[in-house]
Amino acid sequence: MPMSPQQDVQNLNLILNVELQVTMRFGQRLMRLREVLDLASGAVIELDRQVDEPVELLLDGKVIAYGEAVVIDGNYGLRVTEVPQPVLSPLIAPEQASVTADVVTDEEVA
Repeated sequence: MPMSPQQDVQNLNLILNVELQVTMRFGQRLMRLREVLDLASGAVIELDRQVDEPVELLLDGKVIAYGEAVVIDGNYGLRVTEVPQPVLSPLIAPEQASVTADVVTDEEVA
């Protein structure tokens, strides 16, 4: 039995507070095992990106945004300049995806 739009919104709201690990990627490089084993303090590794190219923001290995690296209170950050496609588009269109989740409350964990 298909869910109503209200049930779909309620199901989506169940997962919107789930924390996801994102990664900023400045660039990458393939290295031979010997090069990895020879790494020492002070070694410099050249990446495949120019300084003026956008940094990638990854979620589960997939690019979800591009931007400029910034420093905020001594920590790296990202000023998003482009989002190639809506991240939640499959979740927002109920006819394209169905989401189910088990919810555990704080009382159940204790």
